[in-house]
Amino acid sequence: MKYLFPSLLIILLLIGCNVKYKTISFPDTIKISKNELANKIKGGWAGQVIGCTYGGPTEFRFKGTMIQDYTPIKWDSTSIKWYYENDPGLYDDIYMDLTFVDVFEKLGLNATAIDHGKAFANAEYSLWHANQSARYNILNGIEPPLSGYWKNNPHADDIDFQIEADFAGLMSPGMVNSSAAICDKVGHIMNYGDGWYGGVYIAAMYSLAFNSHSPEFVVKEALKVIPERSTFYQCINDVIKWHDQYPNDWKQAWFNLQKKWSSDIGCPDGVFNDFDIDAKINAAYMVIGLLYGKGDFGKTIEIATRCGQDSDCNPASAGGILGAIIGYDSIPKYWKQGLSSVENINFKYTTMSLNSVYGTGLKHALEMIKLNGGKIDGDNVQIKFQIPQPVKFEQSFKDCYPVDFKKLNKDYPFSNSTTEYSIDFNGTSFVITGNIDKIDKTKEDIVQEIEVYLDGKLMEIAKLPTNYNIRKNDITWKYNLEKGIHNIRLKLKNSKEGYKINLWELLIYDNKPRQ
Repeated sequence: MKYLFPSLLIILLLIGCNVKYKTISFPDTIKISKNELANKIKGGWAGQVIGCTYGGPTEFRFKGTMIQDYTPIKWDSTSIKWYYENDPGLYDDIYMDLTFVDVFEKLGLNATAIDHGKAFANAEYSLWHANQSARYNILNGIEPPLSGYWKNNPHADDIDFQIEADFAGLMSPGMVNSSAAICDKVGHIMNYGDGWYGGVYIAAMYSLAFNSHSPEFVVKEALKVIPERSTFYQCINDVIKWHDQYPNDWKQAWFNLQKKWSSDIGCPDGVFNDFDIDAKINAAYMVIGLLYGKGDFGKTIEIATRCGQDSDCNPASAGGILGAIIGYDSIPKYWKQGLSSVENINFKYTTMSLNSVYGTGLKHALEMIKLNGGKIDGDNVQIKFQIPQPVKFEQSFKDCYPVDFKKLNKDYPFSNSTTEYSIDFNGTSFVITGNIDKIDKTKEDIVQEIEVYLDGKLMEIAKLPTNYNIRKNDITWKYNLEKGIHNIRLKLKNSKEGYKINLWELLIYDNKPRQ
């Protein structure tokens, strides 16, 4: 037997087998000029803005379908300025990042998750999905990391932190594990499991962008920070395999992705719906853009956009990562047209512009480099490179499989004598979607309380603010109950005339998939 393996190797070589053994050698340090470092950081921030703007008109207009080649997507010198002036909320990808950048700027690199959570929860901007659920949790006494934990946040696997984690990688050039540590602190404010992994992966790609000119290398190497048994890893790894199999056909990869990974089980708005804001599939769309774009900036953001669903956030991520890989100066002029007209304008809800964050981003990166053993000597920067290590394993919605839903379509004016509602379901978990609203829009904002009884026992007193910015995303939920028939009873407290509660759907889960 001792001669078997050498003999086999000789035979393989003789028959012309194309077996290749790839080894990746990592430097102990990355040497980069301060100017080049600044150029890459600048490219990362600018690339986000360009990608977000380009995909803005298509956001969630194409759900469960790609955007066909014949569908025009406008781009000219007025595009960015128009959104800055008319729809600044488009740039939530950016001003959400800047919330955390600002906390680090004011409190230093040792700012805690509580510090970041407090700034995030009390910001003026509106939020949605995992972000809004986390804000509600924090304002009602559930602090990070529990604010993002899936049993407290039905949107835990949504895309939220994925579109907000760019800063963590840009301030950690070549230090991928340091970027993951920042993500651990900030990302668990609003997400958990795959939702958190989305941000960790994005940040890792930005971090590795400082050590490579290859999008393919960055995509593959960054995935090493994600645990292999997670569904996030498996989804992205599938895309990489499909790209190897169909290197010139992104649409074939897209079809395979839809077939295997398009079933959302978490977000109550996406279950039993074509709406998919799940982190991993939108990250996969972004990866399709990076792999099939082959380093071409325009092609990269166009493919990421045409994959559909959250088609402003995905090209923003792809554009930002590629922008960091190639640097600001190498982003084609065609795609930078109109950018200079907004670089001194503060993003809405912030006191920071692109030009200011270019500088602040460089400052934080240099601080992180020194903190992690690097050196700075004039224009010469030495970064102590970090080999990617997988973060801890997490899984949201364990043993939760959507099996049924009931349309409720009921609203109950508080002046109505009927202030209770009861419904039965057969399963192991449930979510009731809905909201509180004013019948009389001139009424003041209130917080309506609802007693929620599960199988005859008081489960919680749900507080429902009419103020949109501090609203509760979903009426009530509970996961991992004993299998069987359960009763939910809602009882209004302190009814006031002029308000109503909308009950939309009861989502029902079982501990096994529907056969």
